[in-house]
Amino acid sequence: MRADAVRNRERIVDAARELFVESGGEVPLDEVARRAGVGNATVYRHFADRDALVRDVVLAVTERVANRAQRALDALDAPGGGEPFEALRAFVSGAMDERVGALCPALSPRFGSGDAELVRQRERLEALVGELLGRTQRAGAVRADVGVGDLLVVISQLTRPLPGAGCARFERFIARHVQLFLDGLRAPAPSRLPGTPATLEGLRQT
Repeated sequence: MRADAVRNRERIVDAARELFVESGGEVPLDEVARRAGVGNATVYRHFADRDALVRDVVLAVTERVANRAQRALDALDAPGGGEPFEALRAFVSGAMDERVGALCPALSPRFGSGDAELVRQRERLEALVGELLGRTQRAGAVRADVGVGDLLVVISQLTRPLPGAGCARFERFIARHVQLFLDGLRAPAPSRLPGTPATLEGLRQT
């Protein structure tokens, strides 16, 4: 695609993500076009239907969260390194900004488990977050009885508004609750967690 077409597509996906967070997955596509600053015809030129747009939003958000995990790992590997727990904190705080929990109700019914590209992005996300979490655990900074699934579930749940609460009103609580969660991850743990660490594969089977 030409550079201007690529930019238009990115604007459409970004606008759709914002509106799905604010209003749900059934927001009119002409509203997406207005938010993106393009015409309706441009939206349909890039996306044949709503499901095609939803797919690209899922891909974009998954990639962005994975890239945040990669940046956290890169910071640990940079000269002088850094504290593993601070790298994990940076990842969690950044991942919260993607508002995955607010997107889940809108997008999950359309999430194609058989889509090879979606599967690749999900596996990349799981691998990067697993490496980041493993490094903090091996450093003794995070309790050993949590798994990648636990981390991603909490990121999703903490960004999901309560029933009847709008996303805008809910955002002011997120930083406070993220800090509560991060404090609960620290080692040594003051208690034993019931059950076993959550895995993404196990969550998909529930």
